[in-house]
Amino acid sequence: MRVLAVTADGVSTSVPAVSTPTVPTGGTGAAAPAIELIGVAKDYASRRGAVTAVETVDLQIAEGEFFSLLGPSGCGKTTTLRMIGGFEEPSRGQILLHGSDVTATPPNRRDVNLVFQSYALFPHLDVAGNVAFGLKRKGIRGQAMRDRVTNMLELVELGALADRKPKELSGGQQQRVALARALVNEPRALLLDEPLGALDLKLRETMQIELKRIQREVGITFVYVTHDQSEALTMSDRIAVMNKGRIEQLAAPRDLYERPRTRFVAGFIGTSNVLRRTVKTVTTDGTGPVAILDAGIDEQLMVPLHDDLGSVTTGSVVELTVRPEKIGMTVERPDGDVCLLRGRVTEVVYLGTNTTYTVFTPGGDEITVFWQNSSDSADIARRGDEVWLSWREDHSFALAPGAGSSTPAAA
Repeated sequence: MRVLAVTADGVSTSVPAVSTPTVPTGGTGAAAPAIELIGVAKDYASRRGAVTAVETVDLQIAEGEFFSLLGPSGCGKTTTLRMIGGFEEPSRGQILLHGSDVTATPPNRRDVNLVFQSYALFPHLDVAGNVAFGLKRKGIRGQAMRDRVTNMLELVELGALADRKPKELSGGQQQRVALARALVNEPRALLLDEPLGALDLKLRETMQIELKRIQREVGITFVYVTHDQSEALTMSDRIAVMNKGRIEQLAAPRDLYERPRTRFVAGFIGTSNVLRRTVKTVTTDGTGPVAILDAGIDEQLMVPLHDDLGSVTTGSVVELTVRPEKIGMTVERPDGDVCLLRGRVTEVVYLGTNTTYTVFTPGGDEITVFWQNSSDSADIARRGDEVWLSWREDHSFALAPGAGSSTPAAA
């Protein structure tokens, strides 16, 4: 099926269908992924020689999945999306849509649609006319066209605005028109390149929920490019975090947040405290190996180990990472088999729903704590107070020193 994409300059073109490969379950007759990238790379020529924008990406996206490519500017996410859509040709590798090799197939022969950050609505057409434009190009007219336009406008909750011009709509309404125009052609997959980037914060948050609702109702594969972590976490079934042309980690949102595998992912998605420590001993707690780490007097630090770390023994150096909201803070030393650090509060920032505390430890670590504000938690600590920080062992996660980039690039 052909899908109509409209570029920012108003030029329309058929867009290839991006398939989210159904992750094969193995065995004879396993469903092909909607989209599959096999060793896909993209190089550009420059005065200094070839520059690699995307480096050997292997990826499968399932049928009906909401899949996000997340990363900072220049990480290769948009280039990857454009290669899926056929607007960039890979330097190496293969792209498969629903099991068919489309690496050399032009955009107008791929069954996908593309939605840009620039909505590119036709100013002289009303809402219904914009949505119907692609159908007319395909020769669908009359009652069949009107029914599909009506159904799509109802889906995006714009049925009452069918006769309005784009200039009479809000930014969020214009975005819904662009989405309806892309979906009315019934593509098997939809590619979205930072479509909410031009909206204000409140509207972006509303549209995130709407996009996910619409995707569930139409049931097709969405491939979504963004640098906004909250967008990806809110909407996605799975997320591929990209950095410097590579996928650093691919997982469900909760797994990415709770168990990042590289320093880059830990820092790019949310906020993390990272403590570099030497392993005193390795033991087990019934669920797996646990490293006991060097700590100060009356302090204790433990972290579960995972296979990606490789061999960890006494004397190894690991980075214990813990999220600020997982940390408790008290004036008295708490009891229990928990991770413990002591320190002095150096900064207190009130943020409405929570207060951010910065705590400096005798070992030279600067720890960030997010404390949920409630009626009985006011002024739990002030600048200069000596405090104890505590968190459960299973709220720690371990990284190998230097795993991934040490600092996320700015978006």
